[in-house]
Amino acid sequence: MSDEWDAATYDQIADPMTEWGRIVVERFSPPPRALVLDAGCGSGRVTEILLQRRPDIRLVALDGSAAMIDEARRRLSPYADRVEFAVADLSEPLPIPPVGGVLSTATFHWIHDHDAFFQHLAAVTLPGSPLCAQWGALGNLARIADRLLERGIDYHREVHFVHAHDTRRSLDAAGWDVRDVWVHEQPIVMPNDEALDRYLRTVILRPLVDRLGPDEADDLIAFVMGALPDRVLDYVRMDADATRR
Repeated sequence: MSDEWDAATYDQIADPMTEWGRIVVERFSPPPRALVLDAGCGSGRVTEILLQRRPDIRLVALDGSAAMIDEARRRLSPYADRVEFAVADLSEPLPIPPVGGVLSTATFHWIHDHDAFFQHLAAVTLPGSPLCAQWGALGNLARIADRLLERGIDYHREVHFVHAHDTRRSLDAAGWDVRDVWVHEQPIVMPNDEALDRYLRTVILRPLVDRLGPDEADDLIAFVMGALPDRVLDYVRMDADATRR
């Protein structure tokens, strides 16, 4: 998942991910004074919530995008003595010291091999440490995926949405004791067409848009928006809580 984002724009429009992330942070309970990992920290908005909630911990803020890490550095500058930053591909072994907990929001669906990925996380997580995460589940953004199929574009080549039982199996096989995995619908409504266009370009359709020229990208965005007259994004989220064996 090592690729680049428009991090400044993402930071401006990431309210949904931030609010979902706030709930994940509330249930994340690493040991006192632990070093923890934010796996896919993005621009650091959820990371900041965690650092405010737990002034005792230190943190590795990791993302595959150097632009995201630059944005996170700016946001998290008041916590510079408590944060280490890393640009790394989560689909590969992680170049970080052992951590006493893993938090992640809106990231795991960008990684296609979850069996290997959860092993990479386990390799850097101390026994007894928690993992709390949320990401896109099977059925996430189904209206957009169906619309793209009309043009012969398989959105699931870009993302990895799975059943809860697949996540349970992958976590267990990688050395995690699963406390719970659950799926819930979390639709959001964009306030206007301009906001929807911006959100599609920056987040949902970013991998496709990045491979197109400007005119082709505009055409694709308009085509997808044609399937969303109500501007509703039918998000379906996967939550997982586990403990490293």
